Amino acid sequence: MQTAGFDKERLDRIADWMERYVSERKFPGSSVLIKRHGEEVYFNAAGKRNVEDDLRFERDTVARIYSMTKPVTSVAVMMLAEKGLFHLDAPVSEFIPAFSDMQALVEGAETLDQTEPAPSPTLHHLLTHTSGLSYPFNPGLLGQAMDEHKILFRANDSSLEEMTDRTAALPLAFQPGRHWEYSVSIDILGRVVEVVSGKSLDAFFKTEIFAPLGMTETAFTVPAHVGDRFASLYTPLEGDGMALNAAKGEGNTLRRVDRAGKSPFESTTCFSGGGGLVGTLDDYMSFTEMLRRGGNCEGGRLLSPHTLSFMMRNHLPGDIASMGPKSFAEQPMEGMGFGLGGSVVLDPGRVRVPGSVGDFSWGGMASTMFWVDPVLDLSCVFFTQLTPSSSYPCRAELKALVHGAITE
Repeated sequence: MQTAGFDKERLDRIADWMERYVSERKFPGSSVLIKRHGEEVYFNAAGKRNVEDDLRFERDTVARIYSMTKPVTSVAVMMLAEKGLFHLDAPVSEFIPAFSDMQALVEGAETLDQTEPAPSPTLHHLLTHTSGLSYPFNPGLLGQAMDEHKILFRANDSSLEEMTDRTAALPLAFQPGRHWEYSVSIDILGRVVEVVSGKSLDAFFKTEIFAPLGMTETAFTVPAHVGDRFASLYTPLEGDGMALNAAKGEGNTLRRVDRAGKSPFESTTCFSGGGGLVGTLDDYMSFTEMLRRGGNCEGGRLLSPHTLSFMMRNHLPGDIASMGPKSFAEQPMEGMGFGLGGSVVLDPGRVRVPGSVGDFSWGGMASTMFWVDPVLDLSCVFFTQLTPSSSYPCRAELKALVHGAITE
């Protein structure tokens, strides 16, 4: 049986794969949604959203999407750019004075005080993770300093403004533009959106993006009516689920680290444009479909198709690997470029995962992912709740399953 160029029997392999991840206690549960030419081709959910309370992972389960917030913030930035309110080569210090008079670590620095003057990163540096900023879970002096200062833009941190200023007080890991390093850059851009628009980031998202897209259950704070539809978060690690280099626990591969009723996402104070949203599978597919449709949606047009095309092309001089990264990343680096808010496939052979040239994608720390394939006119969104996302090769496996089911 053929459905929009898919073989139904081959599509059914996805359900078997999802069930296997659940039975092997790799994931508590998961859901996947695929659309082609704008039509739903496949949906399946498996396992539990809350293992302890025996609650199923369902289509309307609300999940933490973490870094899949980044493309949303990047779209917000480009919506403001389309209004002529700034250009991408503008230094971030024009909007956030704390980024004036920056310092960067010298090459080979062994201590945090071994620095040299550096220009303020531009908005383009921030959008492409070439700003010199980092994450506390990355290796290196800056990552270590961010960890010591607890700079991660968590939901229960003080505020986006304060966390941004604390980030600016540390030196950059390198001169802007010199390397690619996954970072809190998009959190900083979230603050830029607030400064330029005059609205809090949650208010801007709600009125300018979520309302036109009909994303009624996506927000920085779990909507009050959601109740136990908010999934629990699990990790196979012994310690903090964000400590990527921590050892795996013995025996318990699904240790619960956050749950409904006791989650910081239920009383958010810091609107993290880099990782703060929670939402449903269908809500995020609405956003993904807007990308596929060149900025258009049922509620109007968010961006010009030319702007979306600009965002979804490679903005690096080569692939990510050529930029000498030392950081964690949500996607492969060889054969993979980076656009504005997500990665771009340059050569599927070098990525070593089936796909099309131009695939635009990103994932989140709880192992969620999405991609848009402009060649096949396809969108796919995958949700689960296991951190860190480097635990299992689920993304490569899912792409292989989807491509293995396409026959025309």
